[in-house]
Amino acid sequence: MTIIIISFFCDLVLGDPRWFPHPVRIIGFFIRHLENFLRKYIFNLKISGIILTVLVVGLTYILVWGIIKAGYQVNHFFGAALEVFFIYTAIAVKDLKAHTMLVYRRLKDNDLVQARDALSQVVGRDTGNLDEKEVARAAVETVGENFVDGILSPLFYAFIGGASLALAYKAVSTLDSMVGYKNKRYIDFGWASARLDDLANYIPARLSVLFLSLGSWICGQDGSSAFRLALRDGRKNVSPNSGLPEAAMAGALGVRLGGVNFYNSAAKVEPYIGDGVCQLEARHILEGIRIVYVSSFLVLLSGTGLIGMLKH
Repeated sequence: MTIIIISFFCDLVLGDPRWFPHPVRIIGFFIRHLENFLRKYIFNLKISGIILTVLVVGLTYILVWGIIKAGYQVNHFFGAALEVFFIYTAIAVKDLKAHTMLVYRRLKDNDLVQARDALSQVVGRDTGNLDEKEVARAAVETVGENFVDGILSPLFYAFIGGASLALAYKAVSTLDSMVGYKNKRYIDFGWASARLDDLANYIPARLSVLFLSLGSWICGQDGSSAFRLALRDGRKNVSPNSGLPEAAMAGALGVRLGGVNFYNSAAKVEPYIGDGVCQLEARHILEGIRIVYVSSFLVLLSGTGLIGMLKH
């Protein structure tokens, strides 16, 4: 519990410096090169994708476990420091805030061009022609979705299985972000990665409804609507998971999310979620960040409290 708490606060203070050799970047490097190798020598794309997923996730778990075990052989402090390091790199509270706050500031400065550019760093959709409302929508959606991917799920797996399982989850998430697309190139090759990501986030996504609803209430937002709309609209999305935190966020802020997004100039229609009591504005990004911060502390407190009860 102490290791996870220290890791969490390390992320709040340090974030993810761009110069740092982050384990996720190393995982991404391995995925790119292994993909090229498998495509060259194994012609069945679905089988190649399964092999990629098993190797990347399995090796990540084994390597992190082995490094930590070796660290404890040196001395207890060094082993614990390695655990803190790996769990810290799996969490992304500060980075989520930093990226989305930049979008918020650019909108508040009435600099729509720079707001679009800042948004392009955190979303996969085309941002070049978005108006202020659509920029705000995209930012609020990514705040809600990344609460699960970048905060809740890594903490969930850290509490269950320590640093090794937390980094294995990050390997799953990185695989999905790199090959889990439903386009011609990845529809078969990325099938296993996408399905494993759905499975890995299934429980955390549903827990996110509780944490975001309570976090919203603490922040003075509409916690009851967050819970109600998550139940009503959370399953409208094609993804079995991402719609739940987005719907909770929509209910908390009183806005409507979803609509038409463009990816590489191709339109994709997402279902509308939320009642749209308020028009989307820049302030909703800031309010969403506050909710995620409070909800993140609730996850940390709940996890440490539950583990403490089980130990006694």
